[in-house]
Amino acid sequence: MDRIHVSTVVCLPPEAVYDFLVDFPRYARYSKYLTGVTANGDGSPGTTYRLRFAWWKLSYTAHTEVTGADPPTRLDWRVTEDIDARGDWRVEPLDSVPAGLPDDADAACRVHLEVEFDPDSVGGGTIDLPRFVSLDWVVRKVKPVLVEEAERVVERIVADIEGRRREVELVVHEAPGGV
Repeated sequence: MDRIHVSTVVCLPPEAVYDFLVDFPRYARYSKYLTGVTANGDGSPGTTYRLRFAWWKLSYTAHTEVTGADPPTRLDWRVTEDIDARGDWRVEPLDSVPAGLPDDADAACRVHLEVEFDPDSVGGGTIDLPRFVSLDWVVRKVKPVLVEEAERVVERIVADIEGRRREVELVVHEAPGGV
């Protein structure tokens, strides 16, 4: 299994951050490659999503499900078709606002996005590949794109949730091999 794990500090209490993360359909605004989200449910466990992605000459609809929730600190999900993948958002309360953040911040938490996936679980018929393009080539090319996308999404969410843009320090705890 490959993993992507990024985190950053958000200048809000965990409850506000968690409520924001549960509203998954809004994520399409943050992602360069997520072109649409359809939800069936309210974001609690059992809610399913169809996420439409487009990258290069490829498009794919991921079918996901919320598998667990522990408000305001954790939201778990998994992909239900085509690839063995799962992940979570974790919101870790901080006792104080770290130095270097805006002076008017009176609360802070560390937000983690962690994704685990098995690139070998993607079947040959899962993605309609252009002629002469191998699935192995696509997997090698998409791994760094996934890391960049995870970073981009976290940065954009921080700007939206805090209501202002600021320099965001992203910590890449883990990235898939070959990146």
